[in-house]
Amino acid sequence: MEPGRGSGAGCGPGSSGGREGQGQESRARQCSVSGGGGGRTGGSTCVLAAPALRPPLRPRPRLRPCPRPAMPPPAPPTELVPSERAVVLLSCVLSALGSGLLVATHALWPDLRSQARRLLLFLSLADLLSAASYFYGVLQDFTGPSWDCVLQGALSTFANTSSFFWTVAIALYLYLSIVRAVRGPRAGHLLWAFHVVSWGVPLAITVAAVTLKKIGYDASDVSVGWCWIDLGAEDRVLWMLLTGKLWELLAYVALPVLYLLIRKHINRAHEALSEYRPILSEAHRLQHHSSMVDKKLVLIPLIFICLRVWSTVRFVLTLCGSPAVQTPVLVILHGIGNTFQGGANCIMFVLCTRVVRTRLLSLCCCCPPQPAAESPAGWPPRAAPPSTTGDSQGPGWTPHELPST
Repeated sequence: MEPGRGSGAGCGPGSSGGREGQGQESRARQCSVSGGGGGRTGGSTCVLAAPALRPPLRPRPRLRPCPRPAMPPPAPPTELVPSERAVVLLSCVLSALGSGLLVATHALWPDLRSQARRLLLFLSLADLLSAASYFYGVLQDFTGPSWDCVLQGALSTFANTSSFFWTVAIALYLYLSIVRAVRGPRAGHLLWAFHVVSWGVPLAITVAAVTLKKIGYDASDVSVGWCWIDLGAEDRVLWMLLTGKLWELLAYVALPVLYLLIRKHINRAHEALSEYRPILSEAHRLQHHSSMVDKKLVLIPLIFICLRVWSTVRFVLTLCGSPAVQTPVLVILHGIGNTFQGGANCIMFVLCTRVVRTRLLSLCCCCPPQPAAESPAGWPPRAAPPSTTGDSQGPGWTPHELPST
């Protein structure tokens, strides 16, 4: 009897001796019939071979999204030595004194309260708050997150960002008033717009950063002892830009452009004015005033960039994970640059402005003030009248209308 064909030799469980199902074609069957004693016993034995195992199907590889480029880990905390802390604390004190002196001159002499000096007053208030918050941060020298770290970081963030906005607002106001001849109600509306932007935008950014818990301990890698943006935040770069660096970079571009345009316009006005001033002594005095104005228009953006560029350098080094961020010279320059803005404004707009300097000396020495040949702003007394060709060279200024810079 052939295996697999008879009716009595089934080779599968539960089968009466037919074919297996088509789903079991891969199995190999091996049947053997055994007999004994000289005859068949009629019994058959079917031995099933082990089924051939198919190799397991490999799952299709899933397309994984490309990982984001990981930001380099931050450098170890920057330790401040006592000498570095002393220098930065001294800079904070001098900045606070300079800002206070600017506020005092505005309060003492009402005749100096021009629109530009009012803007300078608000800039001084922002620098005063910034210097006070930085002083507390450097004095504490935070070593970890805490509630006063967040409070100090919020105050310095608001004051520092507001200082950027007011610095650019002063340059923009001078450009619009000198070059574009903005006067009257338009100047008043412009002042209100400056208030909304210069106080409102920094306040909104600071509140958002505090609410989302972005302000905290930064290991003094992007600061000098004070707190700013928490380096543990995943989107720390975005918040570093929003809370200061973006506006700082924009100021690097806006200030030189605006002051160079103002300087160019004033030089043209002086060239036209020289045609109507044939007297030698008057021309000499006008040339002296013009040279003072030119110096200020060059020094204002130059001093701002020289003070702030060191914080930008350390910001870039922190993003790159470079150990150079802890260089002592960079740390000291960063500390002085961020905290001495009020002192620099005092030097430019008080000590380097003759009429204010004369009044301060007379107040300190109890001497009668000498008549100053310079206007409160340090600008020439009048601009050029329209030229003979009909081209307008600038608005006609009077001493009480001059922007006080």
